[in-house]
Amino acid sequence: MSLFRAICLAFIPVFVAVDAVGVLPIFVSLTEGVKKDKRSKVILQSVITAICLALVFIFLGRGVFRLLNITMYDFMVAGGIILFCIGIMDIINPGKRRRIPSREVGAVPIGTPLIVGPAVLTTSLVILQEYGMVATIIAVLSNIILAGIIFSSSRILIRILGESGSKALSKVMSLLLAAIAVMMVRKGIIFIINMY
Repeated sequence: MSLFRAICLAFIPVFVAVDAVGVLPIFVSLTEGVKKDKRSKVILQSVITAICLALVFIFLGRGVFRLLNITMYDFMVAGGIILFCIGIMDIINPGKRRRIPSREVGAVPIGTPLIVGPAVLTTSLVILQEYGMVATIIAVLSNIILAGIIFSSSRILIRILGESGSKALSKVMSLLLAAIAVMMVRKGIIFIINMY
């Protein structure tokens, strides 16, 4: 498989997991009344936090697995179940996140868990196994940077999509996330069965 194809295939599940467009109304709510220069600082802080967390997890995740004697296939099944639950909860209860006023709003909750949360961390470790380190890092970094760009254009995008359009798109993303989760569980179970 070519590197470009691996990056494209790795990019899609991470894009769905990040769901930057779905998070837009929350981002707008969290930064409401914040001046343009301060909002730019919040976005930069959130992107740096998300990148650091994702890279640490990508590099150290496998080592932790070895220490705990967990196989990647065990993680695929467990991670798939968690992603499925996240996807379903997002569909049923989209307004689950409340506004949290804070000076460090860029780091928490925007950087994590809104940009890089359990869904992204789980997905990144699974695609690491499927497509390799380089494709995974490029896919994760490009999605985080894309989220920063989307947040920078938040006012324009919210005007175009409207709050209801943004919520509808978020529900479609959540459904895709649930479908990817089912695929992960299926692949994990098949690999585990083939091991014995």
